[in-house]
Amino acid sequence: MSRIKREMREFGLLLRSTPSLLTSLFVISLIAMNLLANKSVTLPFDWLALDCGIIVSWVAFLSMDILTKHFGPKAATEISLLAAAVNLAVALFFFLASLIPGVWGESYVEGSEAVINTALDRTFGGTWYVLLGSTTAFIVSAVINNTLNYAVGKLFRKDGFLAYACRTYISTAVGQFADNIVFALIVSHVFFGWTLTQCVTCAATGMVAELLCEVAFSRLGYVTCKRWREADVGREYFEYIRKRQE
Repeated sequence: MSRIKREMREFGLLLRSTPSLLTSLFVISLIAMNLLANKSVTLPFDWLALDCGIIVSWVAFLSMDILTKHFGPKAATEISLLAAAVNLAVALFFFLASLIPGVWGESYVEGSEAVINTALDRTFGGTWYVLLGSTTAFIVSAVINNTLNYAVGKLFRKDGFLAYACRTYISTAVGQFADNIVFALIVSHVFFGWTLTQCVTCAATGMVAELLCEVAFSRLGYVTCKRWREADVGREYFEYIRKRQE
């Protein structure tokens, strides 16, 4: 019981220590990613399939990389689980909203109101297997990304941009592929009839697209970590960790 209290105390300090802007962007990107995943991207190749979730999923991974660099993999994973829990809560509210009788503003198309309204309800209401797949995929990828990011970082003696770039690029590539392939196998392959080739190519292509975004904004992540360190962000949290380890 005492250990649970200590963990809760530590988690509370972590939440107070983490800048609210990053936490908010992290949670919002996860919610947006799951909503945008409902829209597929039209491509000229039948062996390739993508969804619009790729345009924001990199934000979640950038957030995890910053958190791992500054607070460590355990803290980053804990906040990732919190983000996943908030996303599930929002999904529940969306589902309840889809059950409420009413008409969406965009459904007012003569002769198609009922069809469009139902489609919008189902888009926001979601389906259990999509929510299950996305949540499972994100948790698996978060653990992989945060652990690998930390492990790669330990290989460098000098804590400069090169070390930050290597740890983030490698962990993001592996984590993004894991996220994409787990979701594709659970949802797209089983429920939408995607072939294994489509699942793998989608995962790989999405990984490349999201990795490019990570590369483009890696300098921002590095500068953020540097400023956090200079401002002594999380001092109370780190002091508590040190006392627990003594």
